Amino acid sequence: MADDAQTKTDQGFIPARPAPAGTPTSSAPPPSVPPASAPLPSAPVPPAKVTASPMQDQLARIEDKTARIEDKYARSEALLARVEEKVEGATQRMHDAARQADLVALRSEVRGIAERVRKAPGTGALILTAIITAVLTVILTIAVQRLNLDSYIPQRPTTTQQ
Repeated sequence: MADDAQTKTDQGFIPARPAPAGTPTSSAPPPSVPPASAPLPSAPVPPAKVTASPMQDQLARIEDKTARIEDKYARSEALLARVEEKVEGATQRMHDAARQADLVALRSEVRGIAERVRKAPGTGALILTAIITAVLTVILTIAVQRLNLDSYIPQRPTTTQQ
């Protein structure tokens, strides 16, 4: 088997045919087949193109991935903007509800004050009370003086000034 592998590499992967009878066999390969030590010619590809193509592919993949990331970022931004709008709307509704609750509390306080004011006596009742109080004060003062009841009221000591 080792001989077969060596024979195949010597002839450039072309299997050897048995020579017809009467022809001398030579160990040198035919001139159309290059020797094994010489490199086999392949399709001419410049080395810069070989290295540039994978780099360009990699750059294209990176650009695609960047574009996808930018799209995801834009979608996330749009989603966050919608969430922010909804939160602002909810906050505004909560402020309105709080104001309404404050207004309800304020209305109840105003009602309570209005009821107290309504229960308070009016202007006519206050004037009548003042007149009655003044008349009774005058009558009682005259009665105290006529009945000599002022002697029962202790006098204040007078202080002499020198």
